Amino acid sequence: MRSDATRELFEDGVLLDATLAEDEEAFYRLIAVERAVLEAHCYRMLGSAHDAEDALQETLLKAWRALPDYEGRSSLGTWLHRIATNVCIDAIRRRPKRVLPIDYGPPIEAGHNPPPEPVREPVWIEPFPDQGLASGDERETPEARYEQREAVELAFIAALQHLPARQRAVLILRDVLGFTAKEVAMVLETTIASVNSALQRARGTLDERLPERSQQATLRSLGDARVRDLAERFANAFERDDVGAILALLAEDATFAMPPYPGWCQGREAIADSWLMPEGPPGRLRYIPTRANGQLALGVYEHDREAGCFLPVCLDVLTVDDGRISEVLAFRSFEDYSRLGLPERLPFDDAFDRRRR
Repeated sequence: MRSDATRELFEDGVLLDATLAEDEEAFYRLIAVERAVLEAHCYRMLGSAHDAEDALQETLLKAWRALPDYEGRSSLGTWLHRIATNVCIDAIRRRPKRVLPIDYGPPIEAGHNPPPEPVREPVWIEPFPDQGLASGDERETPEARYEQREAVELAFIAALQHLPARQRAVLILRDVLGFTAKEVAMVLETTIASVNSALQRARGTLDERLPERSQQATLRSLGDARVRDLAERFANAFERDDVGAILALLAEDATFAMPPYPGWCQGREAIADSWLMPEGPPGRLRYIPTRANGQLALGVYEHDREAGCFLPVCLDVLTVDDGRISEVLAFRSFEDYSRLGLPERLPFDDAFDRRRR
């Protein structure tokens, strides 16, 4: 999944010479095709899009300052990943582990429970827009893009957060990015034997936590038409406040959560009686399909009378199994709609309503 385009630019020598002469524009051109790969790497390590952006900026600053000492003993991509990985390991040591509500506490029992107090501390895994996976390398194959999306699925990101920092780094570098054991040993300044041992332990932990089938495989088996139909039916049911229609689209043991609220529900009965279901009036919500974490997602908008339009309130990331929705994660605090290609607001007019119908 690493790009060869950077290697070609490096071997050309022109940009590298300009960069070493402290030409900042040349530096950013040199690392442009690696930027998205580095950001996705930081996201896998940290489980947070915001933390990943901070780590990426720190990585680029460190790389710029260290360029005069770069001797070309490893590829530029390996060198940049070494810096990024160590930035992330340092961040993990300073911050709490990121989790999903299902790993934070027990489910809410059936009954009309009020919403719990939100947890505002930075403990929640955050969604990652699919657009952030574009590497800029036009030669990237469909298979490589498929693997990239598979490696940011929420189940995979959540499982990674249960690994110690160095095991996490080893598994991502080896199994996601395709580094050799020797390269990983160089990145982490350790031995190949230690890398192989850490990889074995990390794979064992992930095997216990990951579903048998990835979302990429599930969505492929359904086909684009059925996936679009499922998204439209789910969106329309919420827009109509039709709880029965919503429940009909859910798997029997589906889970539903809304970070930053810690409570979550499992099973149709518990979900039906929970605060997570819509409570009129019909027409106050609008849903726009998108993609995040390589999964089906919906941008959710709510009518704001004062603004006279629909404003974004959350991002629903859906997990699908056997043609039904098995998990809904409604990220209430999600703000970066622009990276999803979604509008910042939706008009409130009859013409828009007719188009939605």
